[in-house]
Amino acid sequence: MNGQSGYIAVLATLIIGAVSLGITLSVLTLGTATQQNTLATQWGAQARAMADACAEEGLQQLQETAGAYTGTGNVTLSGQACSYTVTNTGGSTRTISTSATIGNVVRKMLVYVTITASSISVTSWQEVG
Repeated sequence: MNGQSGYIAVLATLIIGAVSLGITLSVLTLGTATQQNTLATQWGAQARAMADACAEEGLQQLQETAGAYTGTGNVTLSGQACSYTVTNTGGSTRTISTSATIGNVVRKMLVYVTITASSISVTSWQEVG
């Protein structure tokens, strides 16, 4: 009987160890997934801020040229970059398209602008794609 009770004790220890290992691996996997989601969220916020910065730069170019500017440009802030394109869409309207990539997250903005003799007005500012 002593041999059999020793066998049961070893078997019980192995089962408890396997269950403990399974729980530990589950917790580690969950922690890693949470960390990756947090990083993606941070990248998304940074990419959005950069895309907005490029839109602001496009607006500044329009302001400095009384609405005549069309073309492309880049902005670099704190080692991060974005690009923008200002397009004359006819008459008094302009479109500013921007794109920023941080990590593997891309954010794009589309800004519609109306130009008058005395002002430049944003009619729409939205994230696209």
